[in-house]
Amino acid sequence: MQKDRVGHASAGVLFVTGGSRGIGAAVASMAARAGYDVALCYRERADQAAAVVADIESVGARALALQVDLSNLDAVVQAFEKIDEFGRLSVLVNNAGIIGARLRLQDLELAMLEQVFRVNTLATLLACREAVRRMSSEFGGGGGSIINVSSGAAVTGAPNTYIHYAATKGAMDSLTIGLSKEVGPFGIRVNAVRPGLIATDIQADRTSEQVERMQAMVPLRRFGTAKEVAHSILWLASEAASYVNGALIDVRGG
Repeated sequence: MQKDRVGHASAGVLFVTGGSRGIGAAVASMAARAGYDVALCYRERADQAAAVVADIESVGARALALQVDLSNLDAVVQAFEKIDEFGRLSVLVNNAGIIGARLRLQDLELAMLEQVFRVNTLATLLACREAVRRMSSEFGGGGGSIINVSSGAAVTGAPNTYIHYAATKGAMDSLTIGLSKEVGPFGIRVNAVRPGLIATDIQADRTSEQVERMQAMVPLRRFGTAKEVAHSILWLASEAASYVNGALIDVRGG
């Protein structure tokens, strides 16, 4: 199925990193129903990735699942080369990310800091570079959309818990703003969503008391869902958001 895209480009492939579960899986499912063929990458959950592929194909869209360790930056580039064979890239959703240990900065080991920044920051920068090289009218591309999945931690700083993770998401916000200005003239819109407390596997080890305490800090008094974040992402990718560029959209319940 084809649909109009920003800059009169036809629908092509939406590539979502970390697409086997949570927000990424919700994005993949919605994208297929919105008329995209979907490429997704995952690190180790092959069974969950296969389930997402089956869901995509059940609505008549094509699916490509790639096992990629995003800390291997060469593998990031190779993933885009495989997508070239699959179809025309029109949307990139940088969703994959890791948190690392729940520690204060003074207690963090260098190896973990390097891992978190490789996956959350360097891999995202590289993925954006590869997407721009394919989408930009400067290189003969038909335009497109890049959506970065940042975090409310970029706003709060996550002191005493995940300051390292928050720093990577702050970098993602800066990337979104700068890149939107850099490639906007060449038909690419770049935006970000900043989820807050979302009911995903990340929250699975919380006690009921912790959950209640965290929900009490949210004006809507509940966790968000992966689908609620995915709706915002698909809106940013759509024609309905054709004049939205460089936006940092909070999906945090207030």
